[in-house]
Amino acid sequence: MGGWICYICSRVSGSLMMLLVVALSCNPSTAATASPSAPHVKPSYSFGRTFLGLDKCNACIGTSICKKFFKEEIRFDTWLSSHLKLPPSYLLSYSGNYTDDAKSWRMVDITRLTSKYQHDRADKRICTSLLKTKTCSLEHALRRTQRFQKWLQAKRLTPDLVQGLSSPMLRCPSQRLLDRIVRRYAEVPDAGSIYMDHLTDRDKLRLLYTLSVNSHPILLQIFPDVEGWPFPRYLGSCGRLVVSASTRPLRDFFGAAPEVAADLALQLLAVLRSMGTNDLNYFFYFTHVDAGTFGVFSNGHLFIRDASTLGIIDKEEGSQLIDDQQEYKDIFSCLTVDCQSAFVSCNSIGEKHSLVMVCQELLPKLLKGKFLQPVQEKIDSFLQHCADGLADDQGVSGAVAKLAELLKPLRSCDSRFAYRYPDCKYSDKY
Repeated sequence: MGGWICYICSRVSGSLMMLLVVALSCNPSTAATASPSAPHVKPSYSFGRTFLGLDKCNACIGTSICKKFFKEEIRFDTWLSSHLKLPPSYLLSYSGNYTDDAKSWRMVDITRLTSKYQHDRADKRICTSLLKTKTCSLEHALRRTQRFQKWLQAKRLTPDLVQGLSSPMLRCPSQRLLDRIVRRYAEVPDAGSIYMDHLTDRDKLRLLYTLSVNSHPILLQIFPDVEGWPFPRYLGSCGRLVVSASTRPLRDFFGAAPEVAADLALQLLAVLRSMGTNDLNYFFYFTHVDAGTFGVFSNGHLFIRDASTLGIIDKEEGSQLIDDQQEYKDIFSCLTVDCQSAFVSCNSIGEKHSLVMVCQELLPKLLKGKFLQPVQEKIDSFLQHCADGLADDQGVSGAVAKLAELLKPLRSCDSRFAYRYPDCKYSDKY
């Protein structure tokens, strides 16, 4: 009898459970509560090809980091809002955040090769001079040029293919330097060869365009920070935007404490020394410096923030262009500068060239009025001797060496200088 009662109870409870399920499914409000919550749709950047410069490709830098932008793994730091709106397109550079795992983020600089105004002006010049129209396909127009047709046929990047380009890096080109550009070009997956067989027609146009407008991203690629070169790390490009490791411009430190100013001045002189004398026998010189040329990482380490005005002379091979070859001009020579601009002769660049510029433009702003007398007076005297540029290379270098010796004991050793702390406690090097 007990077994039958248990059987009946189980059937009744099962029926009641079925009725409860049916009732829940028929009640809209209850069903909504019981169902999983709808996935949260996060706002995203409304990226446009125009903002990135993708609509101009292949008259652009490359596309190696575009996925990061579209996946929101690169975000514009100071312009984030509830709708993640993009910053104005007329700015030359932007501060951003970069991630590989969506958990840890690091600061990056997002920069354009040149201002939007200059880009637009150059694009218009391409169309009007090559196709006689106000607007056109930039790629179609540039492909028709005599220079690019030579690039298409070439197996190797040779000095005659870059003659007349306005980039300081290419004013005195050697075959060794050009081979390095092709071998280390980071916008293609199969870099490593000095021959251009691994470059498609599209790749060649992008490389030529970048070298013509601004060689900064190329310098970051061929002289990487991991090998000890004083440049920020190149992370990639998308359209006409370049992404690199973040630095604060030197101008932010003009009002720094005396010990910080002394440290940065010494680093600046050390960078110039390494750019003049290095294991690869390349001599780097500046055609222009300003308060944004150099930058400082969060650990206090100073780097070259803007390499667009850097020229290179190969001390091992020398330049393989003579001065009259440099005067060759075409549309690629005039994308960012006046076509009438004269080139500086490779033979006119001396050892003191960059030192004089820095003594004139940067070190006085960094060191002026920072120290007690008579130290400040000695610093000012050495700076003036260097800035005058009247002495020969050896005389300027001597004044700079004395300035460095004067600044060394003015530095401090603490956690503000993480790039050399705590090593500075135990090593005479610092």
